[in-house]
Amino acid sequence: MKRIFSMLLALLVLYPIGASAERIKDMASIQGVRDNQLIGYGIVVGLDGSGDQTTQTPFTVQSIISMLSQMGVNIPQGTSLQLKNVAAVVVTATLPPFSKPGQTIDVTASSIGNAKSLRGGTLLMTPLKGGDGQVYAMAQGNVLVGGVGASSGGASVQVNHLSVGRVLSGATVERAVPTILGQGDFINLELNATDFTTAARIVEVINGQIAPDLASALDGRVIQVRAPAGNGRVAFISKIENLEVDPAQGMARVIINARTGSVVMNQAVALQPCAVAHGNLTVVITTASTVSQPNALAQGQTVQTDSTTINVKEGKGGLVQLPKGVSLSEVVKTLNSIGATPQDLLAILQAMKSAGALRAELEII
Repeated sequence: MKRIFSMLLALLVLYPIGASAERIKDMASIQGVRDNQLIGYGIVVGLDGSGDQTTQTPFTVQSIISMLSQMGVNIPQGTSLQLKNVAAVVVTATLPPFSKPGQTIDVTASSIGNAKSLRGGTLLMTPLKGGDGQVYAMAQGNVLVGGVGASSGGASVQVNHLSVGRVLSGATVERAVPTILGQGDFINLELNATDFTTAARIVEVINGQIAPDLASALDGRVIQVRAPAGNGRVAFISKIENLEVDPAQGMARVIINARTGSVVMNQAVALQPCAVAHGNLTVVITTASTVSQPNALAQGQTVQTDSTTINVKEGKGGLVQLPKGVSLSEVVKTLNSIGATPQDLLAILQAMKSAGALRAELEII
């Protein structure tokens, strides 16, 4: 663990993160072009004794009785059905944009009762509805559950989750969701993350490489682009989304995994002067200013140079110094070099953030 942690820190220090050109399609999407979530309630049959215990899941029995009555089979009242090969499931799917009736999509069947496994089962015809209550697809097919039990030395190990399965191409689209590419003469690009600088750069690239005054930023997330009408709009969007733009450097952020002790930074983070004492470690970060003034007869300007130093002391009296231009990656590397544990790093970084010395967003996962 400590070796992997050291390698990660070395990569962070040796390879500084910088902005590189990215395609617009990787940073933004077309407004209105989106997925739609579908959901339905269904029954999986044909299980090998691993279905719901019907005495504890009465809704499974009710579903079977209702289905059989629709097929002309009437169950006498008071009949106690002891079903072992049936399981009630919730069926979910994602309807991609521009899906047309007759196309197929994958669905996921998840047990809502106490079935032990859905392996080998068959999902019966299940209507899938959208948020508006309309049926957009019909699902049916064999449920595929991944994972195989392995045994070693008399002990069995089950890999994967058996109460959830997939039906590949298991739903047929019955209704299309209208998708309109823009409104009138314009389409809107929506950035995945709000950033005014990135929005301004995208506008500059579009106007510079396609046509002047073609795009304008409405805010830090939405960019309005004038687009041709008719069939030419698809080709125009294809040309726009493949343009390359240098995205703005994101907000300084430090991600800490409290369980594993991993520390990930998205860019170099400068630290303010501070002092932190933790256990047998003492971290002191100071900034000193040096003024260089030219001679009286020399032509020149007075220059002030700031240098930052980290002093890390252990209980044994060890001292490590890093001069000038210190970043968070150097602090973490220094602490790691003297044997600081991941928990020590977590506590020190939290203390720096609370003191205002860490000018970055600190997120703990």
